[in-house]
Amino acid sequence: MAKQFNVALIGNPNTGKTSVFNRLTGLNQQVGNYPGITVEKKQGICKLPRGVKAHVLDLPGTYSLNASSLDENVVIELLLNKNDKDFPDVAVVVTDIENLKRNLLLFTQIKDLGIPTILVINMADRMKRKAITLDITALEQSLETKIALISSRENEGFEQLKDLITNYKRLSVAPCLNASSIAPEYFDRLRKTFPNQDLYKLWLVITQDVNFGKLDRNELKGVASFKTESISNLKRLQQKETIKRYQFINEVLKQTLMVDKASAKDFRSRLDRILMHKFWGYVIFFGVLLLIFQAIFDWSSYPMDFIDSTFASLGEWAKSTLPAGDFTNLIAEGIIPGLGGIIIFIPQIAFLFFFISILEESGYMSRVVFLMDRVMRRFGLSGKSVVPLIAGTACAIPAIMATRNIENWKERLITILVTPFTTCSARLPVYLIIIALVIPEQRVLGIFSLQALTLMFMYLLGFGAAIISAWMLDKVLQIRSKTFFVIEMPNYKLPLFKNVGITVVEKTKSFVLGAGKIILAISIILWVLASYGPGDFNNAQAIIQQQNLETPISQNELETEIAAFKLEHSYIGHAGKFIEPAVKPLGYDWKIGIALISSFAAREVFVGTLATIYSVGNDDVETIKNRMAAETNLQTGKPLFNFASGVSLLLFYAFAMQCMSTLAVVKRETNSWKWPLWQLVIMTAIAYITALGAYQWFK
Repeated sequence: MAKQFNVALIGNPNTGKTSVFNRLTGLNQQVGNYPGITVEKKQGICKLPRGVKAHVLDLPGTYSLNASSLDENVVIELLLNKNDKDFPDVAVVVTDIENLKRNLLLFTQIKDLGIPTILVINMADRMKRKAITLDITALEQSLETKIALISSRENEGFEQLKDLITNYKRLSVAPCLNASSIAPEYFDRLRKTFPNQDLYKLWLVITQDVNFGKLDRNELKGVASFKTESISNLKRLQQKETIKRYQFINEVLKQTLMVDKASAKDFRSRLDRILMHKFWGYVIFFGVLLLIFQAIFDWSSYPMDFIDSTFASLGEWAKSTLPAGDFTNLIAEGIIPGLGGIIIFIPQIAFLFFFISILEESGYMSRVVFLMDRVMRRFGLSGKSVVPLIAGTACAIPAIMATRNIENWKERLITILVTPFTTCSARLPVYLIIIALVIPEQRVLGIFSLQALTLMFMYLLGFGAAIISAWMLDKVLQIRSKTFFVIEMPNYKLPLFKNVGITVVEKTKSFVLGAGKIILAISIILWVLASYGPGDFNNAQAIIQQQNLETPISQNELETEIAAFKLEHSYIGHAGKFIEPAVKPLGYDWKIGIALISSFAAREVFVGTLATIYSVGNDDVETIKNRMAAETNLQTGKPLFNFASGVSLLLFYAFAMQCMSTLAVVKRETNSWKWPLWQLVIMTAIAYITALGAYQWFK
C-alpha cells in the first residue's frame, strides 16, 4: 500500500464534516485557497496504522452534484478531474443521522462516479434520545459500501473509520443507480458517441456550469460539440434523476431506518419559538452581544496586563543588556514595542473568535441569520447577506468571499460594498486602546462597564452603517431582480470544544502572523524614519542645550527635550508635518497623522505605529497606553487624547476603508477596479466628515 493517499471529506452543510476533519487531523492541518480561485481550502494529515498517512481534504459543503455556487462547483471539479493532485483515492461522505434521507442523495451521486466511497453517519449519540434505530448491516448491503457510525462529540467510531480508510481498496465501486434509466434514448446516443467514457461523468459535464480550466480537455474531447438537449429538457432530466434517486433512498431506508417519534425527547421547536420570536428574539440576540463584549473587556484584562508588563520589561532588558548602538535601539525601541502593541490584543481577539465559534457550533447563528432576514429585506439585501456581515466581525476578506452564495448579482454587489463597514478584528486593537484612554472605567447598573458598552456600540454602529448604505445603494443601483431566501436550521447542540479550540487557534494565529509580517516591516521602517533626519536633526543636542543656557534643567528633562526635538525634525516628523493641516481639524497631531497613513496597509498597524513613534527616546514611560495618555496638545496644553479626539478617532476608523487587502479582494470579486476605488473614496469621505463633526461638537 502507498505510504500516502488522498481522502476527500464531502457532505451537506451542518452534518459535522468539520468536526470529523478535526478529529482525523487535529492541529495537523492548514488553510489555503484553491489555485485560481478564492474558495477556502482546508487540508491536513491523518496518521493511520502501519505508518500510512492520509492526505485529508475538507471540501466545501454541498447538497448535491447539481451545483449552483462556486463553492459547490469546487467539489464537482475535483471529482471529475483524475489528473488533479488532490483527486481522492477514497471519498468519505459525512451524513447526519437525523437527515439521512437528504444526505444520501449526495452519497449516491458520488458513488456513481466510480470512486471508492465510505458512508459516515455522524451524531450517533443522538439516536437514543431521538428514538432512532438503524440496521447498519442491511444498509451496507443495500448501498454496497462500508459504514462508520460515529459521534464527533463522544469521539466514538473513529478507529473504525480509520480502519475503513486504510482498507479503501476493498470497497465496492458499483453504482447505486443506473443513470441511463432516466432517458434511455439520450444516454444510448451518448454511449455511442463516447464509447470509452463513463456515462455519469459525461452527464455531469454536460449538465453543470463547472469551471473546467484544470481538466484534461483531451479526456473530454468532443463533449462541447455533442448535440445535447435544450436547457429546459436537461433541467427536466435532472429533476427526473433526483426523483429516481430519492425513490431508491426511500426504499432502502424503509427497510433499515426506524424512528419512534412518540418516544423522542426533543425541545428544539419550543426553543425556536423563544429564540426566533419577533420581539424577544432580537432582545435575546442583543443580550448575547452585550455579554460577549463585556467578556472581551473583563476576562482578557489579566493576560493583557501580563503581556503589557512583559514587553515593557523585555524592551528595558534589551537596552540595558545588548551593546549600545543603533541595532540595539532598533530592537528595544522599534521591533519590541511594535510587536508588543499587537500581541497585547491577542486575548481580546481570541475571545471574539471563541464566542463566534460557539454561536456557530451551537446552531444559534443560523437562527440569527433567519431572524435578521426580516430586517435585511427592507434594505434591499438578502437574508444570506447576514452571513458575510456577521463574518465581517472577524475579517472583511473572507466575508466578501462568502458573498458568492448570494445568487442575485445586485444583492451580492451591495453586500460586497457594505461589508467593510462591519467592525473587523483588525479594528479591535484600535478601538480597545482608544476606549481605554478616553472612556472612564465606570459601571452601568452595577454590572456592565461603560467601556464594554462603548465597544458594543462601535460594532452596532458599523452594522448600522452597512445597513443604511445598503438601502441607499439599493435605490441608486438600477438593477431589477427578485430572489428567495432559503436556509437550513441545524439542530441545537452543545459546542464541541475541540472544534472551538482549533478555530480559535487557527484564526488567532492567522491574525497574528498575517498582521505581524506587516507590522514588523512597518515598525522597522518607521523607527528608521524616526531615528534619522536632515538638517537640525543631527545637531539636536547642541540646539537644545543652547536653548536652556539661561534656565538649567535636569539631565532627564534634557534628554526628553532632545528626543522630542529629534522626533519632530526626523524624516517621519517632516512627513507628519506635511499632512498635519489635513488632520488637525479632526483633533489629531502629526504623530497620529503618520499612524493613519501607515494603517492603510492594515488597520491594526495603527497601534504598532504609535508604539514605535512614542517609544523613540522615551524610556521613562513603560507602556504605549501611558505614553499616549501623557501626550499633550502643544497649543492647548491639554491631553491630546481627550474625549473629543478619542471619539473622532473611533468614528474615523469605524467608517474608513483602511485595508489594502480588502480593496484587492473586492477588485477580484467584482472583476473591476471601479467598485473598490468608489469604496475607498466614499468611505474615506464619510470617515473624515463624521470625525470632523464629532471633534468640533465635543471639543
